[in-house]
Amino acid sequence: MNSTAAALRFDRSRFRDVLGRFCTGVAIVSAMHDGEPVGFACQSFASLSLDPPLVSYAVADTSTTGHRIERVGAFCATVLGADQSELCHGFGRSGAEKFTGVAWSPAEGTGSPQITGGLAWVDCRVETVIPAGDHRIVVGRVEHLSTPENLQDAGPLLYYRGGFLPPRPGPHAASGPTAA
Repeated sequence: MNSTAAALRFDRSRFRDVLGRFCTGVAIVSAMHDGEPVGFACQSFASLSLDPPLVSYAVADTSTTGHRIERVGAFCATVLGADQSELCHGFGRSGAEKFTGVAWSPAEGTGSPQITGGLAWVDCRVETVIPAGDHRIVVGRVEHLSTPENLQDAGPLLYYRGGFLPPRPGPHAASGPTAA
């Protein structure tokens, strides 16, 4: 192992600081497990392939919700809007009753929870799970996707350096790369 790799291994705060400068969107990854909705907040959701249509997300090995979703074999990613930071905080807590008071409906393809008020929904079957350090990368094959009818005023929930950015004003607030 070279000295740069060895130094990075021990300097977690530097690693987080540098990589925290990459702005991401936020999604809730959810599924139905034993008849109950489960989910977690995720900033690593991304498009992966057009042919076949694939998406991916990373989840910590320690996430019990992540393991449940993988066992179910299906999930829906709800891309969050700028006004959904409190929802994100709720789904970011470990062990909480995350769906209490949260409006959702079954996604068209898998029946996974599609959270009301999102900017987009991507409904998937788990294609593969790849171990990656202290996380797992989950690849999903897209079965169905949708957006709400009215996106004119919607902006994304953006995560940057440990917090949320305010939405950008103007005509580009609802456009940009498709990755959350």
